[in-house]
Amino acid sequence: SLYPAKIAQEKGYHQLIWTDAIEHKYIEESGTMNVMFMIGDTLVTPPTSSTILAGITRDSVLKLARDWGVKVEERRVNIDEVVQASEDGILNDAFGTGTAATIAHIAQIGYKGVDYFLPPVESRLFSNKVSEELQKIRRGDAPDVHDWVMKL
Repeated sequence: SLYPAKIAQEKGYHQLIWTDAIEHKYIEESGTMNVMFMIGDTLVTPPTSSTILAGITRDSVLKLARDWGVKVEERRVNIDEVVQASEDGILNDAFGTGTAATIAHIAQIGYKGVDYFLPPVESRLFSNKVSEELQKIRRGDAPDVHDWVMKL
């Protein structure tokens, strides 16, 4: 994993999005983060598996999305689908979720020598809303309806 990361960094990327080991076309994770995409009005993320961890932040984002009535699909995500969504102008958001970063916006995705740019971070309604809500819950500024916070 170090060599691909080095190549990506030399090309100006900050992180890798890993694909499956067999067909090399299904998205799995980015570094140590789960990955999510807003394609149209649907939040799409790969399902957990032996190679995709069931992240706590991932689970929290999916629960909030469902609470808000957002359509959620946990399924295999083909990189070609993500590229097509970008070309069609319906890749509205892409981000990683993880304990340290909470929400890490993806600015662009490089694939086969082409960079696919995402909308400016400030215009990304879902990831900004979920990031804000998670911060509010942590601080006690929003109701913790899922009992995520433990007072010590």
